[in-house]
Amino acid sequence: MIDPKLLSRDFDEVVQKLHKKRVSIELLTQLKSAYLNHKNLKNELESAQAFQNEKSRQFQNVPKNEIDDLKKELAVNKIRIAELNANVRETETKLEKLLHSIPNIPADDIPDGKDENDNLLLETVLIPREFDFEPKAHFELGEQNGWLDFERGAKLAKSRFTLIRGFGAKLERALINFMLDHNRACGFEEVSVPIITNSKSLFGTGQLPKFEEDLFKIEDEDLYLIPTSEVTLTNIFNDEIINSEELPIKLTAVTPCFRKEAGSGGRDIRGIIRQHQFYKVELVSITKQENSDEILEKMVECASSMLTKLGLPHRKMLLCSGDMGFSARKTVDIEVWLPSQNKYREISSVSNTGDFQARRANIRYRDGKNNRFVHTLNGSSLAVGRTLVAIMENFQTSNGNITIPEILNKYL
Repeated sequence: MIDPKLLSRDFDEVVQKLHKKRVSIELLTQLKSAYLNHKNLKNELESAQAFQNEKSRQFQNVPKNEIDDLKKELAVNKIRIAELNANVRETETKLEKLLHSIPNIPADDIPDGKDENDNLLLETVLIPREFDFEPKAHFELGEQNGWLDFERGAKLAKSRFTLIRGFGAKLERALINFMLDHNRACGFEEVSVPIITNSKSLFGTGQLPKFEEDLFKIEDEDLYLIPTSEVTLTNIFNDEIINSEELPIKLTAVTPCFRKEAGSGGRDIRGIIRQHQFYKVELVSITKQENSDEILEKMVECASSMLTKLGLPHRKMLLCSGDMGFSARKTVDIEVWLPSQNKYREISSVSNTGDFQARRANIRYRDGKNNRFVHTLNGSSLAVGRTLVAIMENFQTSNGNITIPEILNKYL
């Protein structure tokens, strides 16, 4: 969450920046008012407590004829302290609730914009292939080659669950191993994490409370299926103080991810681009504040170079303020070329969240005598299903066969 002190110190600047994320001035005004009210009440409480302590110390020196008056004065002040304590707790709850609904402040170099149409192209890598036939969509190729079984996947669960079979399943496993090896070469430690997590962890990375409708909750438990291993990887260090010598910490993991896709609005119904369950290889970095922008660039390059090795045309896009996620202060999307759609589609999203998640998860590091909040970064590296889609479509032949990128041969 954002630092509430910023609202009292630089309210107009914060309003201007968060307006780019479509946060209303009314909500920010409420937040500032709640913060100042809470701060003033805390000051009153501390003054009353100091008064109580000071007067209590005077008992032994007060003449007997003044003791009763002092007792009455302390009794009245004690009642006031109890009332102020209750008011402080109430205003703190209100302040925290408001803070939890405010997204991260975008970085200064983020383009102002409404949606994906206002994103900024940073770089295009590799040139899309020109076909001398009409390229098929991945769902056609998947059924033709016996790789994708949509009907039986839906029978086992519901729509947007898919069976990946035969060589398709083998290729999926090969991609996972290739990605993990690549990430280790980029300096990321491989970790195997739970695919079930608690609400505290989901709050820490910003999924709760805002995106609860998109999560699969385990009934009668404070547990959810993870939407991404960003949640578990980042929260390994919640409520911890890390030695600065250990930073940066760079982690990678592969997990199935589970999303209800509540807000997808019927997009990508056919195929495996938008599924309720999918594998994703994740990158997470935890670092000092001054290093996070540099690490963001390295994470983007790590994911991009993987697509280059696979021979998949892609581009890097700096997201505008209106297209960024709730927790992000800066995001670069990597979009892969899909011939059947004749356009680029997101396959990786790498974000610097600054200290936004660290404040929620209480992750700090020692900087001399002080403890500072870390900066956390996360990125898809890559969504495995979408990489499978890109390989199928970009390397299809006229008869519907699929040529496999040479770099995957050793994994097959």
